Amino acid sequence: MATKQTTKVVVTMKPLYLDIDGAAEALSLSRTTVQDGPHNSTPTGIVWSSHCWLVREVEEWAEARPLSDMLPPPSGDGKS
Repeated sequence: MATKQTTKVVVTMKPLYLDIDGAAEALSLSRTTVQDGPHNSTPTGIVWSSHCWLVREVEEWAEARPLSDMLPPPSGDGKS
């Protein structure tokens, strides 16, 4: 008698929401900056709550930030 084999399916997906620490890490910003800063300059419709952030909106906000025109200071090693 043959036994029936079953296959286990594993689904991997990115999270839908980030908590404050996750949003700060994803944006490379401090918790304070995430709490106090980005929501003041985000486009209308972005959900910046005190509890969670939609991942796609965090990504959209980050991609919409202007490039910095501030260059780092010379390294002082004569290579710059």
